[in-house]
Parts: sequence; structure tokens; C-alpha cells
Amino acid sequence: MTEIAELTAAVREFSRERDWEQFQDPKSLVLALVGEVGELAELFQWVPADEAVDRFAVPDRRARAGEEMADVLVYLVRLADVLGVDLGAAARAKLADSHRRFPSADVRGVAPHKP
Repeated sequence: MTEIAELTAAVREFSRERDWEQFQDPKSLVLALVGEVGELAELFQWVPADEAVDRFAVPDRRARAGEEMADVLVYLVRLADVLGVDLGAAARAKLADSHRRFPSADVRGVAPHKP
């Protein structure tokens, strides 16, 4: 079993034990996910981009960012589970497509943009 599959099972069981599955429809999970991304973004909102790595190297700030990233991950994993998406397979497929779309020889050092 992969780490993502183990996490999915743990999150599913957590929800089931609390009878929260009834509240975890895709729309509600997406809104919760967006809210958690917003909380993560808030931590970085006024941090200059060139200082972010150093500022979040401080243990308490890194831990706080980790908490918000974990919230994002848990909601994303739960959403994938509810929709029947194999998140690991989807991520690997997306990465393979990105390798094809953005060959390193063509885009090295260039920020890609969507057409």
C-alpha cells in the first residue's frame, strides 16, 4: 500500500468514526480546501518572495506552515477519495504530461505560462 493510499484510508476512517461523511460532498470539500489554502496563503501574504525561505526556516513558522499544508493535503486526499480519484496515479500522469509539454531543454530557467 502506498503512503497516499494509507493516508486516504486513515482520513476516510477518521471521517467515518465521526459520521462526517454526510457533510463531505465534493462541493463542501472543495470549499474547505480553498479555505485551508487561504490560511496557508495568509502566512505568506506580506512576506517578500526573496525572504520566504529564510523566514520559514524558523522552527515555529515552519511548523505553522506545515500545519496548514497538512490541512490542505487532508482535504485534497478526502476529495480524491470521495470522487474515486487515484491521487498518486493522477499526479504521476500529470507529471508525465508536464515532462512532455515542458522539455527541460526548451524551458530551463523560463517560467512557463498557459496560452
